[in-house]
Amino acid sequence: MQNKRDDSSKKGDKVKKLLGMTLDELKAVATEVGLPRFAAKQMAEWIYGKHVRSIEEMTNLSLKGRSALAKHYEIGCVPPSDVQQSTDGTAKYLFPTESGQQVECVYIPDDDRATLCVSSQAGCRMGCRFCMTGRQGFGGNLSATDILNQVYSVPGSEKLTNIVFMGQGEPMDNLDAVLRATQLLTAPDGWAWSPKRITVSTVGVRKGVERFLQESDCHVAVSLHNPFPEERLAMMPAEKAFGLLDLLALLRKQDWSHQRRLSFEYIVFGGLNDSERHARELVRLLAPIECRVNLIRFHEIPDSPYHGASEEKMVWLRDYLTHHGVTTTIRASRGQDIFAACGLLHSRTPQPPLGGA
Repeated sequence: MQNKRDDSSKKGDKVKKLLGMTLDELKAVATEVGLPRFAAKQMAEWIYGKHVRSIEEMTNLSLKGRSALAKHYEIGCVPPSDVQQSTDGTAKYLFPTESGQQVECVYIPDDDRATLCVSSQAGCRMGCRFCMTGRQGFGGNLSATDILNQVYSVPGSEKLTNIVFMGQGEPMDNLDAVLRATQLLTAPDGWAWSPKRITVSTVGVRKGVERFLQESDCHVAVSLHNPFPEERLAMMPAEKAFGLLDLLALLRKQDWSHQRRLSFEYIVFGGLNDSERHARELVRLLAPIECRVNLIRFHEIPDSPYHGASEEKMVWLRDYLTHHGVTTTIRASRGQDIFAACGLLHSRTPQPPLGGA
């Protein structure tokens, strides 16, 4: 990759990262290194507004101030270590994390829109049986810096219109870091994005969802996949700890008629969750809630007993739900040829190119 890490990283692991700090924290940094407190706002603009790669680029700070800052701090941006390009324009990037893990994120261009699917954990402890990330197991939480670095350092970041927390991991299982990341993405002294440009997914970690609804205005997407709890449990072990019916009771209490949007993700498996019985139960559960259902094609993974539904069944299910009052769409599948589509992300060590690295 062309971009180089902030040169101050050579000073060692004790160097702290500015990426991921709030304005108040940057004020404390300014005081610590002998800069005036108003320099914090200048630093925030350089980091979150202009996406500089090094402290040396903060040219409206004094040379002495930059030198003092660089002794103890770095921006904290790290370029991706590998990229795979799909025939449909989707790109999958591999990023190192502060803890030494590696995670994937996916850049999805679509006419005048560009969506980044970011990871919040290395692996996942939810164990969904149809998901490559779930089968990988749990490798650890990402820091807010790790999460934001995917947005900061991905090529084409200036073109991004939307961010979805639908990559590796369960966002509500790493809520402190996810909330800090989303708050900086939407803060006036951060990226200053509208919360309507950000969607955070979950299998239904109830306490996390409850807190997220209180502390964030970003959209919420629930990984549903089966309306019957006992059948959902066979596919998603997290159902035992985070029951669907309990989650739906919480969601029904919310007002979804204004800025925040609620959606349900539903991977359609042939002969498993695509019958009229399932469709009727989805209508019963979801029709009372202001929401949208996104039907997703299943992307088969090695040694999986599951198979995708036919296109005809996908269309039938969409039309049935919509006709019965549940707005439903079929999500376009992107990046399947590079294992970048839903459920296919997996931490990995990039292989050297043919002929040696």
